[in-house]
Amino acid sequence: MSVVGLDVGSQSCYIAVARAGGIETIANEFSDRCTPSVISFGPKNRTIGVAAKNQQITHANNTVSSFKRFHGRAFSDPFIQKEKAGLSYDLVPMKNGGVGIKVMYMDEEHLFSVEQITAMLLTKLKETAENNLKKPVTDCVISVPSFFTDAERRSVLDAAQIVGLNCLRLMNDMTAVALNYGIYKQDLPNADEKPRVVVFVDMGHSSFQVSACAFNKGKLKVLGTAFDPFLGGKNFDEKLVEHFCAEFKTKYKLDAKSKIRALLRLHQECEKLKKLMSSNSTDLPLNIECFMNDKDVSGKMNRSQFEELCAELLQKIEVPLHSLMEQTQLKAEDVSAIEIVGGATRIPAVKERIARFFGKDVSTTLNADEAVARGCALQCAILSPAFKVREFSVTDAVPFPISLVWNHDSEETEGVHEVFSRNHAAPFSKVLTFLRRGPFELEAFYSDPQGVPYPEAKIGRFVVQNVSAQKDGEKSRVKVKVRVNTHGIFTISTASMVEKVPTEEDDGSSVEADMEGPNQKAAESADVDANEKKVDQPPEAKKPKIKVVNVELPVEANLVWQLGRDLLNMYIETEGKMIMQDKLEKERNDAKNAVEECVYEFRDKLCGPYEKFICEQEHEKFLRLLTETEDWLYEEGEDQAKQAYIDKLEELMKMGTPVKVRFQEAEERPKVLEELGQRLQHYAKIAADFRSKDEKYNHIDESEMKKVEKSVNEVMEWMNNVMNAQAKRSLDQDPVVRTQEIRAKVKELNNVCEPVVTQPKPKIESPKLERTPNGPNLDKKEDLEGKDNFGAEAPHQNGECHPNEKGPVNMDLD
Repeated sequence: MSVVGLDVGSQSCYIAVARAGGIETIANEFSDRCTPSVISFGPKNRTIGVAAKNQQITHANNTVSSFKRFHGRAFSDPFIQKEKAGLSYDLVPMKNGGVGIKVMYMDEEHLFSVEQITAMLLTKLKETAENNLKKPVTDCVISVPSFFTDAERRSVLDAAQIVGLNCLRLMNDMTAVALNYGIYKQDLPNADEKPRVVVFVDMGHSSFQVSACAFNKGKLKVLGTAFDPFLGGKNFDEKLVEHFCAEFKTKYKLDAKSKIRALLRLHQECEKLKKLMSSNSTDLPLNIECFMNDKDVSGKMNRSQFEELCAELLQKIEVPLHSLMEQTQLKAEDVSAIEIVGGATRIPAVKERIARFFGKDVSTTLNADEAVARGCALQCAILSPAFKVREFSVTDAVPFPISLVWNHDSEETEGVHEVFSRNHAAPFSKVLTFLRRGPFELEAFYSDPQGVPYPEAKIGRFVVQNVSAQKDGEKSRVKVKVRVNTHGIFTISTASMVEKVPTEEDDGSSVEADMEGPNQKAAESADVDANEKKVDQPPEAKKPKIKVVNVELPVEANLVWQLGRDLLNMYIETEGKMIMQDKLEKERNDAKNAVEECVYEFRDKLCGPYEKFICEQEHEKFLRLLTETEDWLYEEGEDQAKQAYIDKLEELMKMGTPVKVRFQEAEERPKVLEELGQRLQHYAKIAADFRSKDEKYNHIDESEMKKVEKSVNEVMEWMNNVMNAQAKRSLDQDPVVRTQEIRAKVKELNNVCEPVVTQPKPKIESPKLERTPNGPNLDKKEDLEGKDNFGAEAPHQNGECHPNEKGPVNMDLD
């Protein structure tokens, strides 16, 4: 199983995967761990990521970026209308009122929804992960901003579904960062001790988020979150762009805003300048060649000027921080550390504001860009059965209070109840009990619409169906289970009606039914009537038993933002077709590039190493063919079918392969022949030593050695013939023998000779020397005279030495 965490940002994306060695952030095909959130549409295919960003200026109208915040919003949304003005591509309304993105793709006008655009980006991320892991990717955890509403979250889940990803959890950015921070800490307080409180601050490209988290061993609880969805790195870029637009208008009489390409170039340069100012406080230049009307422009900026320009933005930083401390009732001294992540926190003034607010230095122990993706991968590993991860529970918080409203039976008054307060633990389930005689409707909405960065306060309408009164006319007790799930989405997961059914007297079934769902507490179950059996009463006095059954009820959900099943299936099919088209276009381009590569390779080598291996007539003919092919490639061959390129390549290789083979054979043949000669010498020497009665080979049978000699003579004769024949051939002729055949001869020779010459010598057992039955008699002198310890004849009775001895040694003993 794959374990993947995806940080899908407004500007760029990061992919983290779990391996046996831990969590790793992986690189794309450009060896870059950052993949831009950009999709570019062309006449033949679409490009995504780095390649698409490179086309952002040249194909501005058909290159889509900064679309993350369009999820779950209507085209009429004030935020969409405001953003629309600064985009290089067209936004138009969809049939369902959502945001549509109009582009030219495959030379036709296409309208894509935000879900489809995000699905395209996820396709790229999925492909990158699969190439890295070398296996299919299905399960993943995707990050979303903590301020995303239900509508926006459902929209992201739909995008994942389009591309075939099973999103195990939509994880809040800040919760992912907190998990990545806490799971590796070994010094966290025990469960019964006061938790360690850490504040996490994230300023990314388009938003500013903060959260306070309490850590104990193996546990993380989000205490509260706060945010400014409209404060990010891009706002600082825009301040610079505004400044230089005004400067260029005065200095060069150029209106950068009148041309989208010029404006995009200025945006890119301002972003680079902003990053440089984070590490340099001196004046820094901004130079753009051929900016507009073939004019070059230049300007300069330093850090203090930049901070003055952005003073208004810097003031906004403290608002979410104040809000967080107020919600959680924390004081600055309660916070043990402030961890900052996100690209924009590298701006010194931003860092300084945060540090000043808390009265202590900020910490940068986490990777500012990759912390979210790594946290998502850790969460995916925890949820996946494929990995064993240290026990660590994550309790998130509900960002906005949620209430339910309903009508009372036969009454005009409405009932309202806040089911989840702000920062309530999530995921979480609650069971509500209603007394009803018929179907009824519940409407969920955000209790504090002013605090929600979304124009629609309503979440959805839920109709509990098939409710009926009891047989005695009483109202039925209906249990409704409301839940904020792992994705942070509110839903009515189940509804059930308590029904009393009389049973037969001899029915031994239980009179009390379980009223609890799998996650409900006993305290939440309703009172149930039950009759106890009394033994001292006569049978006829028995009351009929009542069996209480739990009847599941269907719930119809009408949500504020939900793609219909038919539309979703259509999007899935469309994405599949586009993936196939991209694949076919890649194969076509690869075939075209192979022809071009072949032309350049042979033209270069025909005037170099291959020159000797082709005759003059063929040389001229081949060069002419290469020139014709090159001309064809850049004229009518510019846009041909894949097969046309394959045919051209075959035509080139028909002439080129024999030349290439002659060159390779001439390079390799001497080495292989030398190897064969060495083997022949080796086996010939062994045969000669055998004939000279060398002890090393006297164990080999005569007939076996004759086989070796015969094989050596045959191969030697073959080699001499081949070498003589090859010597008579010129280099521009095909070789007499291929290196493959020579290697086969080496193998054949080894197969015959090696088993013979390497056979082991038979073991010769030394004669056993037996002791006398009782061993030598050490008490009798005669037993030791002339004999060794084992009774064998002593070797020096006549004054001679044993062959292995150096002779008698005289020793003077004091």
